Amino acid sequence: MQPDSKSPPMTALVLTAGGARGAYQAGVMKRISELPAFAERSAPFSIITGASAGAINGAAIASQHDNFSASARLLVKLWSNLQAADVYRTDTFSLLQNTGRMALDFALGGLIGAGRVRSLVDSSPLYGFLERNLPLQGIRKAVRDGGLHALAITATGYHSGRAFTFVEGKPGLPLWNKSRRVALAAEISVQHVLASAAIPIVFPPVELPTGQSTAYFGDGAMRLVTPLSPAIRLGAQRLLAVGVRCQESAHSLLRSELSSDADFASDLKRPPLSQICGTLMNAIFLDHLDADLDHLKRMNSFVAEHEKLASLVATPLGDAVPDHEPMRTVTPLVISPSADIAIIAKTLEHRMPKSIRYVMEGLGTPDAQSADLTSFLLFDSAFTRELVQLGYRDAAQRIDEVEAFLCDPVEPASGWDDKVVSAQTWAGVL
Repeated sequence: MQPDSKSPPMTALVLTAGGARGAYQAGVMKRISELPAFAERSAPFSIITGASAGAINGAAIASQHDNFSASARLLVKLWSNLQAADVYRTDTFSLLQNTGRMALDFALGGLIGAGRVRSLVDSSPLYGFLERNLPLQGIRKAVRDGGLHALAITATGYHSGRAFTFVEGKPGLPLWNKSRRVALAAEISVQHVLASAAIPIVFPPVELPTGQSTAYFGDGAMRLVTPLSPAIRLGAQRLLAVGVRCQESAHSLLRSELSSDADFASDLKRPPLSQICGTLMNAIFLDHLDADLDHLKRMNSFVAEHEKLASLVATPLGDAVPDHEPMRTVTPLVISPSADIAIIAKTLEHRMPKSIRYVMEGLGTPDAQSADLTSFLLFDSAFTRELVQLGYRDAAQRIDEVEAFLCDPVEPASGWDDKVVSAQTWAGVL
């Protein structure tokens, strides 16, 4: 289903992954919901897509789509009061039980069989937490009332390795089956959200129905290397994406690796295992949005050249059918943290449950800027409240841009900075 050229452009909200960093998105939503145009009114997003923590946040907004302020308040409440015990079992017995299973698998698995350990922690509390706090029946109402075009939640299939996007929305929505991506119609449930947020290795796989059968799924960010793609395929022409990575921090770390100053370079020490695990988590959670935006800019240049050539060569198509999906304009606006979330996590790592902190300390101590692993797993209200406030401040700093983007159906005026790119993209490529 392609958007009607006569209808107003559909705006999508794209919420990326990030474990405990997802609290940042709650702060951003809270500030945007306070705009007079949206206060106690419907959310300004026809399409909502999310993966991992973004799936939790997206489902919360979709479930109260008719009252954006209420959904934003719900998000802030969930994240601000979050404790590790809401996400996984933190008692010593549970940790020892899992450690014992792991020891049997590694030491005697070749003799007596393995497969006793499903994950590093028991995340069974998270299901109850989501079930109590996400009124998902509101999604159906939002679709029936016409305010919500589609909610799309992505999880990774552990057998095929593909990104499965589960879509609930209006009849006739486009579905796809590409080499690495599959879209299925579904009635979004807590299980779908739980599967999308199942951090690999840390949380166990989640079973979901897939047509006439069932399969096991994990975190949606693992294979969703183009996080903007589901929203574009569902018909979005404007994208508000909320990331969870500080760009300045990423550039700073790169400069330290590229430095030609011998004295400065000598400060880089051999990374401990915790830092390596954090880099792996970054590759899963944080890097995809930046790469997809770069791709969007390249497609902009490509389509601009294509339109220039098309205007010079008059070739009537008649009834011919083009061999690609239609091209259209997609305008993104991205909000990302202004401060390094890893550093914030480092200052609060002592608030982790003792059992988990003990395991983390065994992996080595990275420098503050590389404490990414902690930032993904620090499900603690002191940390998440800091991130909510950071998201609120960052959105407030750019609230005029955001308001113009969401309220003005025309393209942004020239002069907006590079954070807002008027991009033309090819939906068939993304």
